[in-house]
Amino acid sequence: MRQRPDPNKLFPREGNTNMCYIKNAIHNPDILIGDFTFYHDSVDPLLFEKQNVLYHYPIVNHDKLIIGKYCSIAHGTKFIFTAAHHTLHSLSTYPFELFDDWSHAGFVTEAWDNKGDIVIGNDVWIGYEAFIMSGVQIGDGAIIGARAVVTKDVPPYTVVGGIPAKPIRKRYDDAVIEVLLQAKWWDWDPQVVSDNVRALKDLDLDKIKEIAKLS
Repeated sequence: MRQRPDPNKLFPREGNTNMCYIKNAIHNPDILIGDFTFYHDSVDPLLFEKQNVLYHYPIVNHDKLIIGKYCSIAHGTKFIFTAAHHTLHSLSTYPFELFDDWSHAGFVTEAWDNKGDIVIGNDVWIGYEAFIMSGVQIGDGAIIGARAVVTKDVPPYTVVGGIPAKPIRKRYDDAVIEVLLQAKWWDWDPQVVSDNVRALKDLDLDKIKEIAKLS
């Protein structure tokens, strides 16, 4: 039996401070990160909350950034929240409500259109400098191409890319995807994951079904 993986350490690889398990570097209660999800940054990954989660102001309806387990997030990925979306429901897009001179114009959240939470599934790979816009949901096992701008939901195990991001292909056929979504390997005990990494790497469906107790 291998050593049990530890989701509570800050840096997943000894001597490498360019990657961190994000959940252990977050202080904002509206940012919820799953175990073993890491962010890579060539300067300082510990600044993720400040530099990568943008326009996420406390006054904005408490929108949440929710990221599942075992996600891989590349350098420069940005999560763009509601306050970036100046309202399209008034004559002017100027955010009068934000400033003291026009505070009588209305409550500050009227300056933008609320798009809602950003929800990222498990085992999602987000490529270099991708932009994920507010209100978007990305399914388990999806891949987001480098510098993609994701404005719409992404189905599980789908590769998307471009501006705006569009589906390129599914990673597997529907039958395989269904098994993986039922198996939910990311919810297995970390020791079980560690002992069966080869089955996951090799897409050993028989072994995966056996562990997940799927018929």
